[in-house]
Amino acid sequence: MNYAENEFNLLTINIGFAHHQADWNWKNVRSPFARIYLVTEGEAQVIIEDRCILLTPGHLYFIPAYTTHSYVCTGLFCHYYLHIYEDNISDTNAVEEWIFPTEIDSAQMDEALLKRLCDINPLLKLPESNPDSYDNHQTLINNIQLNKQQPLCYKIESNGIITILFSKFIRFAKPKNYVDDARIQRAISYICNHLNEKIQLSTLIDKACMSKDHFIRIFKNEMGTTPNAYIIKRKIEKAELLLVTTKLPINIIAKSLGYEDYPYFNHTFKKTTGATPNQYRKNHF
Repeated sequence: MNYAENEFNLLTINIGFAHHQADWNWKNVRSPFARIYLVTEGEAQVIIEDRCILLTPGHLYFIPAYTTHSYVCTGLFCHYYLHIYEDNISDTNAVEEWIFPTEIDSAQMDEALLKRLCDINPLLKLPESNPDSYDNHQTLINNIQLNKQQPLCYKIESNGIITILFSKFIRFAKPKNYVDDARIQRAISYICNHLNEKIQLSTLIDKACMSKDHFIRIFKNEMGTTPNAYIIKRKIEKAELLLVTTKLPINIIAKSLGYEDYPYFNHTFKKTTGATPNQYRKNHF
């Protein structure tokens, strides 16, 4: 899977330096933007599913968008934080198509780059560390606008710094949807480009030119999940983004993703995220 560099349209949502003393403890954080951390002193933990990741100096850390995680801090912890939003309106975002390493070694220049990003984006510093204070619709929209209203020289410099930092993770990333079987790749491409429709399994089977049982078996071998589960995952991620970044009525969002049965959309959304669409939006507004 090949992407041109201009397909990664990344914006700085938050950037700053934080000093904590056993007060960086937040549970079940899930956002439409990715996070990069650089630890300068002390340590903390990020818990993702059944993995416990220790954050220590000398490393850069990456948490993808839509990843439910928790923070644990029992002592001194100082770090730079960078929240990145991919500003695309299409159904497919380039960043979402990759599996990134959670941890990589940092270089001496990385701290200087993050400090410079702080200096030229002083208004993007978090008001406090509690995600409830910044992980919401209004803050996200305001910060996107602040980013776009920067002087051109700072906008170019900010984009350059983000690109450098992001490239370090891309170096070790693997395409999420890369498959050896071209027939499954055709089905994946169809799903990504038709999230606004009700996607029928029969259509994917026709695209792949395979029998039903063979298609499901090969799809699961390649993608690690069933076709239906993959479709639901992509649609619900799109719904999360729309709930946070727009004020569209929830029933309209459901219809825009091919869900004519509104109660079924609510049920599917809650099963996937742990909250109803209405609760999810209230938590982010």
